[in-house]
Amino acid sequence: MGSGEDAGHRGRATPQAQSVRLARKTQSLDILYAVATSLSQPGDLEQLLAGFLDTLVELIDARAASVRLATGDGNTRLIASRGLAPEVVERDRLMPGGRCPCGWVAAEGGIRIQAGTAHCAALLGAPMLERDCAEFVVAPVQYQNRILGVYNLFLDRPLAAMGEDMPDLLVSVGRLLGLAIEKSRLESEARHLAVMEERNIIGNELHDSLAQSLIGMRLQLKMLGESLGRKDFGAAQYEVRGLRRAMTRANADLRDLLTNYRLKIDDSGLAQKVANLVERFGRETGIAVYFQNDCRELALSRMQEIQVYFIIQEALTNIRKHSGARNVRIMLNNEEDLYTVLIEDDGVGMGSIEESGDGDHAGLAIMRERTERLPGQIVIESEPGEGTRIVLIFNAPPAGGAAEARR
Repeated sequence: MGSGEDAGHRGRATPQAQSVRLARKTQSLDILYAVATSLSQPGDLEQLLAGFLDTLVELIDARAASVRLATGDGNTRLIASRGLAPEVVERDRLMPGGRCPCGWVAAEGGIRIQAGTAHCAALLGAPMLERDCAEFVVAPVQYQNRILGVYNLFLDRPLAAMGEDMPDLLVSVGRLLGLAIEKSRLESEARHLAVMEERNIIGNELHDSLAQSLIGMRLQLKMLGESLGRKDFGAAQYEVRGLRRAMTRANADLRDLLTNYRLKIDDSGLAQKVANLVERFGRETGIAVYFQNDCRELALSRMQEIQVYFIIQEALTNIRKHSGARNVRIMLNNEEDLYTVLIEDDGVGMGSIEESGDGDHAGLAIMRERTERLPGQIVIESEPGEGTRIVLIFNAPPAGGAAEARR
C-alpha cells in the first residue's frame, strides 16, 4: 500500500517539477533577451558596458557587478563596474592574473564561485564591499574560442538557488558580451582606418592644390633676388606684386580645403548640403547654377554622401578657377540602387584630359580618387569651347548597409 502511495506522489510531483523547470527556462530566455537588447543599443564601449551592467544587476538581483578585460600580459583590467565604491574601483584597476579567480577564468575559462570576497580583499588591501556578499561569481567573456576577459557578480544568495541552468546561462551571457565587445573594437578600428585614409587624402589634396603655387612663388623669389642684385627696382616691384597675388591665391586654396574638410553630413542630408553649396557658389561667383534632385529617397551610407559631396565640390572649384562658364547644371537621380550625378558647364572646356594643366589635373585626380572610394565610375567629357560634362555612377550599399554605416 505504502509503495503504491509513494508511486502516486512521484507521479503527482512530475508535472510540478516540469512546471518549475519550464519557468526557469523562460526566465533564462528573458534574461538573455534583455541582455542582448542592452548590448545592441548604439553608443561607444563605455555606454554599452554601462547598459549591460545595469540590466544584469537588475535581472540577476546582484548587489554589484563588474567587467574585466585581459591585458595580454596575464593581468586583467577593470573597465566597468556597478555597485562598487570609487576607492575600491581605483585599487582594483589592474590585478595579476595568477593570483585571483578573475585571472584563472581569463586564462582557463569555466565559471568560478567563491564564498564572499575575502580573497579579493586580501589582494586589494581593503574590503570589496561594506557588507560582504554570499557568493562572488566569475564568468568568462568570450568571442568564438577566445577569452577576452571576465565579468563578476556579487550575490546575496547562492547561484545554485537560482536554478541548475544558471551556469550555462552565465556562459551564454558572457558570449553575448564578448560579441558586443569585439564588434565595438572592430568598429573603432574601422573608424581609425577611415580617419587615417582621409588624412592621407587631405595631405595629397593639400599637396596638389598648393604645390603649383609654391613652385611659382619660389621662381618669383629667385627673380626678385636677381632684380634686386641688378638694382632694377621697377622689376623688383613687379615681382613683389606677383608674389602678393600668388600668396592670396594660395591662402584662398588653403581656406577652401580647410572649410571643406570641416563638413559633416548631418541630418539635413546630402541633397540639402548640395543645395547649400550651389547657393553659396552662385552667390560668390555670379555663375548661374541649377540643381535638380530627382531622387525620392537617398539610401546612401554616410561615407558615400561625403564622397559625392566632395566630388561635386571639386567640380565646382574647377569650374570657378578654369572654365569661364556662365551656366552650370547639377543633376542627381537614381533607378533603384543605381545612382547618377551629372555636372556640366558651358565654359571654355579642355583639350585632351591627359594634356590638361597641373591645376586641372589635380582636381580630376581628386575626383577619381573619391570615386574609387564610393566605389563607382566617373566619366569626364570636354572639348575646347564646348564646356565640360562629368558623369558619376555608383551603387548604393546593400539593404541595411546604409543605416548601419550612418551610425
